[in-house]
Amino acid sequence: MFKNISRNIWILSAVSLFTDISTEMLYPITPLYLKSIGFSVFLIGAIEGVAEAISGLSKGYFGELSDKKGVRLPYIKFGYWLSAIGRPLMAAFTFPAWIFGARSIDLLGKGIRTSARDAMLSDESSTQTKATVFGFHRMMDTLGAVIGPAIALLYLQFYPNSYRMMFLIAFIPALIAGATVLVLKEKKKEVSQKKVKWPFIASFNYIKTGPAEYKKLLLGLLLFTLFNSSNAFLILKMKNSGVSDTMTITTYIFYNFIYAAFSYPLGKLSDKIGMKATFIAGLIIFAAVYCGMALNSSLIGFFILFFGYGLFMASTEGISRAWISNVSDKNDTGKALGVYAGFNSLLTLLASSLTGLIWYKVSPTVAFIVIAVGVVSVAIYFLVFIKSPVNTDNTN
Repeated sequence: MFKNISRNIWILSAVSLFTDISTEMLYPITPLYLKSIGFSVFLIGAIEGVAEAISGLSKGYFGELSDKKGVRLPYIKFGYWLSAIGRPLMAAFTFPAWIFGARSIDLLGKGIRTSARDAMLSDESSTQTKATVFGFHRMMDTLGAVIGPAIALLYLQFYPNSYRMMFLIAFIPALIAGATVLVLKEKKKEVSQKKVKWPFIASFNYIKTGPAEYKKLLLGLLLFTLFNSSNAFLILKMKNSGVSDTMTITTYIFYNFIYAAFSYPLGKLSDKIGMKATFIAGLIIFAAVYCGMALNSSLIGFFILFFGYGLFMASTEGISRAWISNVSDKNDTGKALGVYAGFNSLLTLLASSLTGLIWYKVSPTVAFIVIAVGVVSVAIYFLVFIKSPVNTDNTN
C-alpha cells in the first residue's frame, strides 16, 4: 500500500505527526491562556502576526541555505528542536516580552525546518510519485491535528481554565518528535559554493530567476492565498451561529480527520490524473464551502461544509508543494519551496486582515461570498494559464 514511501519519508512523517499533536494541543488553548493572563485581543494578534512573519520570511532564507550547503538534515533537526524548546517557555513567565520571545522561537523553528523538510521529501521521490509522497506526509501531519485537539478537549473537560499545564504536556510529543528526527540519515550532495552578498534578501530573487512555469504557478498560488484567510473565520461563523465550544472543537477535529484520511489517496490520484486537475477541483470545492458558510447556520450543515473543507485541503495543500518541486530546478528545490512559503505566510496575514475588515464593516455573509467569487477566478486562471507538470525529472 505504501510502496513508494521510503524510510526517510516514514521518519519525517512520524516527526510531523508528533509535532502536530503538540502544536494542535495548544491551538485552541493559546489565545485562551494569553487572555487569562491579561493580554488584549490586539496584543494577541500582534504577537501571532509578528511571529508568523518571522517564520514565513525565514523559510526562503533557510531553504536556500539547505540548497547551497547540499544538506537538509541540520536545518530539519535544529528547527524541530527549537520549536520543542519554545513550547514550555510559554508557561514559564507571563511578561509580554517573554511570551513574544517564546512564541517567536517556536515559529522560527518552523521557518528553519519547513523548506528543508519539504525539499528532502522531494529528494526522496520522483516526479511520478511526488504528490503521493507529499500526500502521505500531509496525512500523517494532519493526523496529529486530530489527536492534538482531542487531547485538549479531554483535558479541558477535567481541568477547565487550567491552561498553563497544557504547555508542559505539549512538550512531551514535541520531545518524541525531536528524538525521532535524530535517526534521519542523509547523503550530502555536490553543489555550487557560489556566494551571495545579501543571502537573506537574495533568496527571494528566485521569483525573477526561476523557470517560467514556476513563476506562473507561484503567481496562481499566491493569488489564491489572497482569498484564503485564516480558518479562525470559519470557527467564528460557527460561534456566531450559536454552536457550543465543545461542538466547535469537535467539528474542527472532524475536519482534520477528513483532511488526514483523504490526503494520501488524493495524492495518489493526483499522480495518475494530474496535479492541475486535482488542484482545480480543490479550488471549486473551496468556493462551494465558502458559499455554504455564507448561508448556513445549522450544526449538520457545518459538519457537511467542514467535510468539504477537509477534501479541499487534501487536494491542494500537499499537492501545491509537490507541484512546486516538480517545476523548479532540482538544485533550487529548498529555495523554490521557501520563497512560496514565505510569501504565503505574509499574504495569509493580509488575506485575514482584509476578510476581517469586510466582516466588520459589511457582514460575514459578504466576506464569504467575496472569497468564493475570488477563488473561482483563481480556478479559471489555473485552467487557462497553467500547464500540467510533465512527468519527467527536472534537471535543468
